[in-house]
Amino acid sequence: MFDQIADKVFHVKPSTLPSPSPLLPADVSIHVGHRRRLLNRLVNEGIDSFHDHEIIELLLFFSIPRRDTNKIAHHLINRYGSLSNVLDADFALLKQEHGIGDNSAYLLSSLPSIFRRYSLDKLNKSNKPLNDPDSSLNFVQPILATRTEEVFLLLSLDNQCRVISSNIVSEGTVNEAFVYPRHVVKEALKVNASNVIFAHNHPSGKSTPSKADLKLTDRLIAIFHAMDIKVLDHIIVARDGCFSFAREGILRAGGG
Repeated sequence: MFDQIADKVFHVKPSTLPSPSPLLPADVSIHVGHRRRLLNRLVNEGIDSFHDHEIIELLLFFSIPRRDTNKIAHHLINRYGSLSNVLDADFALLKQEHGIGDNSAYLLSSLPSIFRRYSLDKLNKSNKPLNDPDSSLNFVQPILATRTEEVFLLLSLDNQCRVISSNIVSEGTVNEAFVYPRHVVKEALKVNASNVIFAHNHPSGKSTPSKADLKLTDRLIAIFHAMDIKVLDHIIVARDGCFSFAREGILRAGGG
């Protein structure tokens, strides 16, 4: 009886009816309600109350407006293992994940660099002097900790140890083949630095300096000492923590 009525009303046999859309009206209502609850939690409780997958889900709200991002978020956390690993994942890999397109891949993969810019901007505006290892560590760690490639950072300071500029002067393996002293010195002289701090990261290793790190540091200190520019520290940032040459008392060649 129902089949006959449906055939007359819609002028099509039930067997040829189109498949239901992925998001029916009832599903939309439930989905919108879930998003609203999650956003209310963000406002009322803050991001610290969120699990890793919920943070990814929240981010995807803004690039995937009409799909259930909860399942996608769970998949990404299971696939990569953690929130940080998802955000550090290569753009080309992310865009291949089910449910992730270019917009979502761009959003997720850009966040670490945005965080670095935010942290650096906040630190620069504070204008606090970097006159001890702790203050120097607090400055460079947010810049280097989220990088997946190895980089060498130069902080140029005035005579009161306030930051004039911060520059990534090299990318790749940190040794004399990739960090060119002439380039480092040029950047410091460009802003008339009175003091400098070096920092680099070991993305997949420990913070303990290698022989190449020690050799490069000694060479740079000697060059800057000859120019009457004081090297205050060389800091290594790694997953297991940070290493400060100044704190460990191994700045040599007139640097410390």
